[in-house]
Amino acid sequence: MKSQELEHLKYPIGQFECPNTITGNHIAEWISTLEKFPIKFEALVKHLTKEQLDTPYRPGGWTIRQVAHHVSDSHHHSYTRFKWALTEDTPTIKAYNEADWAELSDSKNAPIQMSIEHLKAIHYKLVHLLKGLSKDDLKRSFIHPETNSEVPVDYNIGNYAWHSNHHYAHVENIMKQKGWL
Repeated sequence: MKSQELEHLKYPIGQFECPNTITGNHIAEWISTLEKFPIKFEALVKHLTKEQLDTPYRPGGWTIRQVAHHVSDSHHHSYTRFKWALTEDTPTIKAYNEADWAELSDSKNAPIQMSIEHLKAIHYKLVHLLKGLSKDDLKRSFIHPETNSEVPVDYNIGNYAWHSNHHYAHVENIMKQKGWL
């Protein structure tokens, strides 16, 4: 497989590109994406068989099951990071090794419905939190230790809307390729 093809399989919607100036419209659009994502994702994956769930979305990539559990884990971390940024002065957040988490038994073997239900709950809380943020809140930030960079809350909203669409596209693409849609 050519590196360009593999890159497209890894990033089917491209990498997150944050606008230079984040507007209220961007924030509203991103929050809407986050609000709709759990139900949209559940509708995509709920009828898959065990064999289909255990199909990698790309060569060398995670299975659909691992993607479902990863999204739940990642968005749980994101919710916590938002809360830290909103309650502490530019805190350094805790990173986690998502590749190793994806290899744990709950990610490799557990029913995806547990992560779908968790995703619904965490997004319900997250969206409620995000809709109540002020302009000052949106400019608060945290430090990500892997890049030692400051991540503003408004940027992170967009990043997680992108992350939702990114993993949705992974699953949707393999389902189309396999003729499951």
